[in-house]
Amino acid sequence: MELIIRNAKLRGREGVWSIGIEQGRTVKVAPSIDAQAEQIIDAEENLVTESFVNGHLHLCKVYTKAIAGDTAVAAYTSGTMGNAMTAIENAARVKEQYDESWIIHNVRRALDLAVKYGNTHIRAFVDTDTTGKLEGIKAVLKAKEEYQERVDIQIVAFPQDGVLRDPGAEDYVREALEMGADVVGGIPWIEYTDKDSQEHIDRMFALAKTFNKDVSMLIDDAGDANLRTLEMLAVKTIEEGWQGRVTAQHARAMALYSEPYYRKVEALLKKAQIGVVSDPQTGPLYARVRDLYDAGLGIALGQDDIADAYYAFGRNNMLEVAFLAAHLMWMTTFEDMEILYDLITTRAAQALGMNDFPLAEGNEANLVVLNAGSVWEAIWNHEAPKVVIKSGKIINA
Repeated sequence: MELIIRNAKLRGREGVWSIGIEQGRTVKVAPSIDAQAEQIIDAEENLVTESFVNGHLHLCKVYTKAIAGDTAVAAYTSGTMGNAMTAIENAARVKEQYDESWIIHNVRRALDLAVKYGNTHIRAFVDTDTTGKLEGIKAVLKAKEEYQERVDIQIVAFPQDGVLRDPGAEDYVREALEMGADVVGGIPWIEYTDKDSQEHIDRMFALAKTFNKDVSMLIDDAGDANLRTLEMLAVKTIEEGWQGRVTAQHARAMALYSEPYYRKVEALLKKAQIGVVSDPQTGPLYARVRDLYDAGLGIALGQDDIADAYYAFGRNNMLEVAFLAAHLMWMTTFEDMEILYDLITTRAAQALGMNDFPLAEGNEANLVVLNAGSVWEAIWNHEAPKVVIKSGKIINA
């Protein structure tokens, strides 16, 4: 075999195990493997799991906090997020200075941290509009190629300032898809009327169908129980037959739904097979994570931001994100922490439609050898893994 990991603890299994890897895939998981290998890793009875998945990161914005200042974050996090739209308008000023030449340096810095912390899969939102134009797209496309053996980057062409509100943004999204962007973005709740929100969704789905792309939209990201774009997105997904190809980011208004309305939306999400990515550390409201998990939906935690207009921190460390979520959502039992770990590994992969991600024979070998013997210790310390493996290759040790 090309690689064997020995003396590994595995989630949900007693004792120590060995993992055999060939041609980028896990070919054997057994208490012992009697075979030779080009490389052998002794896990030393530390936990070995799937690597980490970040379903939401604004990669073109990382490390722009110094330019953006505090105006946007103060508006975004105040009270029950009533000023979220104002925050987005204030944050947009950073894009007036967008240039591929400096964005790429910030992107590389964030991706180096991803490699360090075992974050091998990122859905990267990149502003694609009449202010930022295609500068962010060009930078992240370059980084995607540079880091392709270490991090899978799904580039979302994202009309951050709306489609109806920002005439011309739709054309930039189309051009970004022609350049190689992977996913069609959207932010329908930011439009001024429900009619415009629906048209926003319709136009982005038209592009998704034209280019045969998945869809990822920032949904209902404010403290208003009357926002309905999550329902609109689910209905459109079903109508277009795009089940399993759509994710909703944030959905913070869900925290304020009445119980009957929440149950209706949950049923629609299940029917549409929509994944949800929540970022509780970047705003005072968040989606009903535990309910969505219990319903069997693809539900994930995301980093969202790294030192930008909306959030002052972040290291592309999904164990750190889980650590913060444990406090914010009061998920501090052993069972809770196992769920949180799912939200940055297997359930996160489910949310993004990654079907061969779990640590199992035949699946792609994206793994971490942790510096901990249990999920509890891993979240507690949120340290970098001892070893990171991407598609069967050691990328950091």
